[in-house]
Amino acid sequence: MKLFPDDQRIGLGGAPLGNLLGEVSDTEAVETVNAAWDEGWRYFDTAPHYGLGLAEERLGAGLQGKPRDAYVLSSKVGRIIYNASEAAVDDEGFAVDTTRRRRWDFSRDGVLRSIEDSLRRIGTDRLDVVFVHDPDDHYSDAVATAFPALIELREQGVIGAIGSGMNQTAMLTRFVQEIDLDVIMLAGRYTLIDPDGLDDVLPACLENDVQVVAVGIFNSGLMSQPRPAAGATFNYEPAAQALLDKANKLADICESHGTTLPAAALAFPLAHPAVAGIAVGCRTPEEVHTNAALSRDKVPAALWSDLKSAGLLREDSPTPQE
Repeated sequence: MKLFPDDQRIGLGGAPLGNLLGEVSDTEAVETVNAAWDEGWRYFDTAPHYGLGLAEERLGAGLQGKPRDAYVLSSKVGRIIYNASEAAVDDEGFAVDTTRRRRWDFSRDGVLRSIEDSLRRIGTDRLDVVFVHDPDDHYSDAVATAFPALIELREQGVIGAIGSGMNQTAMLTRFVQEIDLDVIMLAGRYTLIDPDGLDDVLPACLENDVQVVAVGIFNSGLMSQPRPAAGATFNYEPAAQALLDKANKLADICESHGTTLPAAALAFPLAHPAVAGIAVGCRTPEEVHTNAALSRDKVPAALWSDLKSAGLLREDSPTPQE
């Protein structure tokens, strides 16, 4: 399955639509999806985890009426959303006050239920890609039940492609080597400031013909501005001073080449031959348009050699050409 058009290797990450780290209105969420569509983005990712189903509902509202064969839609399994008797504020980073709760479930029945629930929330008849989501503490269950269930659905033609989405490389590498996957979603581990995926998972994907969707390109905010903003985060935690210093050094060299840190951060992962495309989380139409414009920036080829010479980028990192 081809995940991205050749001329548009960027898509919309859906976590902010579920009120990740702050509220977004229903109207603004739908406008964000429409802005992505207007920019030509045709890959949309979401998950039950994001806002306890809220992101899926909002993405579905934004995609309503758009031709289903014109875009690729991915969601995830591993968490079941259920209703409790009382409302409460979510304790996993999403600004929602709801009776909904989540529980881990990588069983075959859990996978089938999760997909059925996602289809209902999104309001669609199929998912093109399904990822096993964050099975860090559930390796055995993922291998024994979740992946076999997805493989069965793929063989039946119910879903088009299967994979796993995680923010670590070691377990993803094992999955790529041991399971018949089509794609992985690599979160925050192949970025301009953290290219650790070069050591294991990206070579494994090349060897096993597995596509990569790189996400967390800005490492949760550290590289989303020309200079790290006050309170900038790395992997959703306050960024350590060493990381802030590195980001500022990267920014210095970007500016000397007439470009910006976020433009370079968006361009960098796309040069790796295993990376099919990237998905960027956006919470407003303005963020979509800003990231779309940055993705169209022509980052000078000389930037990458200067970053390597300064010791800010690994010598073995594939880099874009102007």
